[in-house]
Amino acid sequence: MNKAVNPNELKPADDSGPLYAARKKVYPQSVSGTFRRIKWTLMAICLGVYYFLPFVRWNRGLGAPSQAVLIDLPNSRFYFFFIELWPQEVYYFTGLLIVAAVALFLMNSVGGRIWCGYLCPQTVWTDLFYAVERLVEGDRRERMKKDKSSDPLKLERISEIVLKHSIWLMIAWWTGGAWVLYFNDAPTLVKELVTFQAPMIAYIWIGILTATTYVLAGFMREQVCTYMCPWPRIQAALTDEWALNVTYRYDRGEKRTSVKKAAELRALGQQVGDCVDCYQCVAVCPTGIDIRNGPQLECIQCGLCIDACDNVMAKIGRPKRLIGYDNDINIHRRQEGKAPIYRIVRARTVAYSAIIAAVGGIMIYTLATRSLLDVNVLHDRNPVAVKLSDGSIRNAYTVRLLNKSGYDRVIAIDADGPVNSTVHVVGVDSVTPDRPMIVIPRDSTSELRLLVTAPADNNPEKSIPVRFHVTDIGLGVVASATDNFVAP
Repeated sequence: MNKAVNPNELKPADDSGPLYAARKKVYPQSVSGTFRRIKWTLMAICLGVYYFLPFVRWNRGLGAPSQAVLIDLPNSRFYFFFIELWPQEVYYFTGLLIVAAVALFLMNSVGGRIWCGYLCPQTVWTDLFYAVERLVEGDRRERMKKDKSSDPLKLERISEIVLKHSIWLMIAWWTGGAWVLYFNDAPTLVKELVTFQAPMIAYIWIGILTATTYVLAGFMREQVCTYMCPWPRIQAALTDEWALNVTYRYDRGEKRTSVKKAAELRALGQQVGDCVDCYQCVAVCPTGIDIRNGPQLECIQCGLCIDACDNVMAKIGRPKRLIGYDNDINIHRRQEGKAPIYRIVRARTVAYSAIIAAVGGIMIYTLATRSLLDVNVLHDRNPVAVKLSDGSIRNAYTVRLLNKSGYDRVIAIDADGPVNSTVHVVGVDSVTPDRPMIVIPRDSTSELRLLVTAPADNNPEKSIPVRFHVTDIGLGVVASATDNFVAP
């Protein structure tokens, strides 16, 4: 029987301490191996695309921008190679966001935080800043020794710090500069920036992005992943027991002991693990955790601890992958003498893949079949209808024509509604008055005022539908819009 606790005997909580743990600076050690090479490769690809894509050219014809990827805010356009999107097509961006989110879920269900470890901008730029730091100040031990030096004001040390931060600022500055190049013609904007003729907003955004890159990648580093990023909290709710995460295989590693002691115990026939407690997995970790303590929020699953452990295992003659992409199910199966199984294809991954395929397929279909000629009609509300002196009825409409193509269009306007009705475009001369034909400039929106008149002998007694057809005379492309023809 449990004994009742007297509340008066409970000690009050000590709330005099800090509300959060002070940061312990992390000194990741360099490492070589499979996952380090993957990270170098992906870093080069990601940074190469980001920095140099604005300078890629794409011929869209005379008068059109020649930058392959351009966000043209003044003209409300987004160009991506052969694709041109208008504000009316914002649903494509919605589709891209859905695909990106579900792809993130799919990566998580297959291999845990693949995005965090290899592709996240914070990871990529922090990795680059670490590489600069190692190049200037040395590897882990050298940096730790220099930071603890009793004489930090040596000229050599000061020169290293100045050089490191100068390179960091150059990288951060070019990061901010590359971002603004996506919003204007890159070669032109570079020239204007150098000659101080660029718009002030460009300098402001370069300054903002330079500061954020410098601070986040140079100083906050793992704290962004631990405290600021919401994904570590979200991904825990989206994963399952079959997801492959960077895992210490304790079935093989325990119990831990030194190499010499392990050899002695194995000679005596005693059970001993492969882990030699060398702490190399901790030394290379960019967030400074010990993967042997199990899954942790701070772990970005970059795989560097796998490379470090593999190198140690190779030196002591033990099998590799003491740390690897695995799950607890397989650890327990190996403990029971069973072969591990991997279920990449399961209901969760199939569902995510199907969503990506469906949304992507819909986007591709709508993009391939979209019309480059759109029409919208708005009926005048005051007055709704006018009865003329000869008894005929006239309705007025505002017609907005959108020509998305890179050439001028000659279009004809027809109205299907009242019998023998006539169509007149106010303020626009037409060769054929009964069927207005006008020129719509390329890559532009034109707004017309349209008058539809029904003769007295065919006056409708009530509101009837009227359908407007806009036909490209040269290509036969037709766009339509429906409204109502109202009787007074």
